Amino acid sequence: MFIVNVEGAIYRDGKWLLIRRSKKEEHAGGSLSLVGGKCEIEGVSADILERTLHREIAEEVGIEVTGLKYVNSSSFVTDSGLHVIDIVFLCHPKLGDPYAKSTDEVDAVLWMTTPDILNDTDLPDYLIENIKQANMLLKEDT
Repeated sequence: MFIVNVEGAIYRDGKWLLIRRSKKEEHAGGSLSLVGGKCEIEGVSADILERTLHREIAEEVGIEVTGLKYVNSSSFVTDSGLHVIDIVFLCHPKLGDPYAKSTDEVDAVLWMTTPDILNDTDLPDYLIENIKQANMLLKEDT
């Protein structure tokens, strides 16, 4: 019925980790986004969202993250008509320096500050909203 997708709003030293999605990607190819991906069918399973996020971040940018906290959820329909539920988690790098590990999915990695993201008119509205909400959660923790 739905594809379930998870994304990590990865925060370090005042900046957010974004990826430039590979132009090979069916959905939003070439655009900036958070790191993440689809849940796989596992039958009966525990912590599927968290495990999927850890797997996708390791596969796409080669790092481990810690401190996952729920930010928000939304739904959208891809250009090909697939219905997606998207769940975003705030997290922090644990091990490694991110790089474009999966070149089929990621063309580049970059770090951007909250103001840079919020003021970038080329970024999709959903990405800006996800960063706004993740940033509010960060402020609540301090």
